[in-house]
Amino acid sequence: MESKVRAQQRVAQLAAQDRFARAMGVTLVDGGPGHATVAMTVREQHLNFNGSCHGGAIFALADAAFGLASNSHGLLAAGIDAHITYQAAAALGDALTASAVEVSRSRKLAVYRIDVTRSDGTVISSFTGTVYVTAQHHEPAQG
Repeated sequence: MESKVRAQQRVAQLAAQDRFARAMGVTLVDGGPGHATVAMTVREQHLNFNGSCHGGAIFALADAAFGLASNSHGLLAAGIDAHITYQAAAALGDALTASAVEVSRSRKLAVYRIDVTRSDGTVISSFTGTVYVTAQHHEPAQG
């Protein structure tokens, strides 16, 4: 069994290498075996034509947590399905958090649930995703 510390290090290294997430303002809050939490504050660049947070920005936040959690075990996991629902709008300045949790994992498939919440506890979005787990070991580059 792999150590919790090694999985935490892997998640942190993977997060540091995600240029798209960094450009979106997504930061790692926590991560470990089968779970990851990321955060983002809604900025001007995230707003849609209605003045609320674009669904794509919320999807990207949830997807960042999904990718980190699903690759936390050291085997390359590739997303094969995702579904997202939106329950409430997010506005400029809102602090959003996406928390991914592994629901099930077999030798080849794993399922994750990701909830995106505002700092006041309001659920903004729910995301579920499935990954294909490869036999390929995947270690992020050091540094």
